[in-house]
Formats: sequence, C-alpha cells, structure tokens
Amino acid sequence: MSSTRYVSRLTRQTQALILAGGRGTRLEMLTNWRAKPAVPFGGQFRIIDFALSNCLHSDIRRIAVLTQYKSHSLIRHLMVGWKKLNTDHGRVFDIIPAQQWLEDESWYQGTADAVYQSLDIIEAYEHKYTLILAGDHIYKMDYGEMLAEHVRSGADLTVACHVVPLNEASEFGVMRVDENDWVTGFQEKPEQPEPMPDDAEHALVSMGIYIFNSDFLHRILEEDAENADSSHDFGKDIIPRAIREKQRVLTFPLTRAVTGQPYWRDVGTLDALYHANMELLCDEPALNMYDPDWTIFTYPMQGPPAKFADHGLRGHSIVIQSMVGNGCVISDSSIRKSMIFNDCIIESDCDLDGVLVHPNCHIGTGSKLKNVLLDNGCIVPPGTIIGSDQEADQRRFHVTAQGIVVVNREMLGQGRRYQPADYPHAPL
Repeated sequence: MSSTRYVSRLTRQTQALILAGGRGTRLEMLTNWRAKPAVPFGGQFRIIDFALSNCLHSDIRRIAVLTQYKSHSLIRHLMVGWKKLNTDHGRVFDIIPAQQWLEDESWYQGTADAVYQSLDIIEAYEHKYTLILAGDHIYKMDYGEMLAEHVRSGADLTVACHVVPLNEASEFGVMRVDENDWVTGFQEKPEQPEPMPDDAEHALVSMGIYIFNSDFLHRILEEDAENADSSHDFGKDIIPRAIREKQRVLTFPLTRAVTGQPYWRDVGTLDALYHANMELLCDEPALNMYDPDWTIFTYPMQGPPAKFADHGLRGHSIVIQSMVGNGCVISDSSIRKSMIFNDCIIESDCDLDGVLVHPNCHIGTGSKLKNVLLDNGCIVPPGTIIGSDQEADQRRFHVTAQGIVVVNREMLGQGRRYQPADYPHAPL
C-alpha cells in the first residue's frame, strides 16, 4: 500500500463526481419513481451510499453528486444523510441537478455530457485530479491507492477494472491491456466480448470508475461536445478516443485497492439486485457490512427496535438467517432467508421465505410469500399467496427470468408508489 502521507496529499487535490442521474431501465418498475442510486439495498442503505462511503474512507474531501432523473428521493436522502459532511468533516459536499445551460436546453445526453454541462460549477473547486464514479454499484474500494498509481505512472486517464465471467462481460466496457497495464483496446458493451489472453473464460472490464488529470478532462470534454456524431458518453466515446489519440490510459485492478477478497456487483437488473441482497444473509458474505474498519455510512433511521410477538399457544415467531430493520413488528410468523427493511408490519400466521421487503410494507394475516421482492409501501391483503404459482403470479405481477416475483403498490391496486418521502419518520 502507498504511504498514508503521500496519498492524503493527492486526495486533497481531488474532486469526486458521482454520476447519479440515470434511471436504470433494467430495474424496470423499481425505477419508475426514483433514480437507480436511490434504490434501497442491504436492509437500511441506498445504492449510492457505497460510493459515498468509499470516498470518506479514501479521504476524498470534495464530493459532488450529479442528479437528473426522478431525483427527489435521492436528493432528499443526500440532504438528510450526507450534507452534514460539510460541518462534521470539513468537506465540500454538493448536489448538482441537471443545469440545462446549453443553448438547446437539453438534458444530459450521456455520462460525459453530464460532467461537461456542470464544468462551470465543478471547476470552481480548483482541483488537480477528477475522480468519476458511478452511483449505482455495490463495492468497497480505496480510491487513494488508484490515485497514487495514476500519479506515479504519469497517466492522463486511469480506469478501474475487474475480472468477470465472459458470459457477463457484454454488460460492461471490455478492455485489452499490455504487460504494463496500459490500455490498448476498449469496447463498450460488445456482443462478443474479448476474453483475457491467458483466461478464455473471463474478461477484463471497466468498473465505471475513472481518474482524469483535470486539465485533460476539460480539454477532451470540450472537444467531445463539438462532435455532433458523439453520444457524449465516457465508455462509448471518451475512453476509445483517448486510446486512438495515443493518450496514456492506464488500468488499475480492484484487487490492489482492497484488503482481502474483492467485491463488486453491478445491481443493474432485478435478478442481480435481489441476489446481491440475499448474498448478505450468508454466514460469511462476500461483502462484510459489519467490518468496523470500513463502515458503510447512511442516514441512520430513527425508530424503535424491531419487535417479535409470540403469543404462546396461539402462535410463535421464527426468524432464521434474516435481517430485520428498525421499527418492524412481526407477530407469530415464520421468516426464513429474508431481508426486511425498516417500518414494516407482518401480521400473524405469515410465512416469508426468500423475501426482500422494502420500507413501510404491511403484510396481512396468513400471507405466504416465497422468492418475492416487495417495493416500498406495499399493503399485502390478508391471505395473499405469491411465489407458489408462476402462471398466476405472471397475470398479476412481474416475474423475472430467474423466477423472482416483483410487486409494487400499483400492481396491488394501491396507486403509484410516490410519497413525499420513502422514510416517513425522517425529519422534513
């Protein structure tokens, strides 16, 4: 690892930009009324909390979040849970909504355009290096190690990378590198990904994490904005152009920025999101959220502890390998391999097996749910059975390719999901 003093000097010259404006269409109904980075994860967090927590642990003092699509829930979470960074840690934390300051008043056309349209605000912070982060991945990473290698190598641009199975690589930017980790080729989401030279079963992919020298970033974004044929995206346009123009583009593997087993998940589909949550219930999960040396920060929910009612002869509560959030009340029910977020009520004689329950849900007496994802605020009527008859589930709900049944309020005839706040007990 690099010396702490050396890295801290570099991180103080770095501006982190978290791109959080995308809808995340592959999450379908979960992003009808919220941006993907605001989707709940891990029992009490939002997806964006992981990138933000990594910044804190990496001693990145300047952080800005760029928002756009259905951003109310996300902005409110950031305002309540993260604005305190400015007072508690002496940091510069900012939220930058889409500006529409160009002549055509367009929304962001791509990830690179999002940064370009905000350059006037970003450059006021006067930083030497710019760290670009996706706000929709789950992982732990010390950005300081990547920054140190970027500076030592003399790179113009450094791309964080990770090895994934070849059959999953078409969802990412796939890279070819030389023996010194310099990028020689890049394809954004290719239909036929190129395998690694020494491993035909895996590919080297971009994690959507970039470090730019800030003057180089400004120049290449200005030039890209003038190109009418560009889609103004980092993966599709900026990185391939930098390689074509023989700029110094370096890769940095995740394995060199973590201690222990590396963990990175793109929770971009309903199945991926569900299974990433369920992984956390294992005895030794790949992502350790209980690590005191790398805490995942969020807005701490205010509410009473979870309560489990057991009425003896009339019933009993059984909870096996599950997580239950604050403010929940569970009465005489069986909960197995399930994750229940805050402020949920589960009435008597319910059976939940492999169920992911987002905040503020109410499950009525005698309901039986298996392999189900309940979105925020669902009121499940008494006696409801979901997950036992796929044909019946498909008529009422959404069933994923892997058989997970996704349910929201609208499917239950309870109107659209939007409420003034996802967390009603949070201060306004």
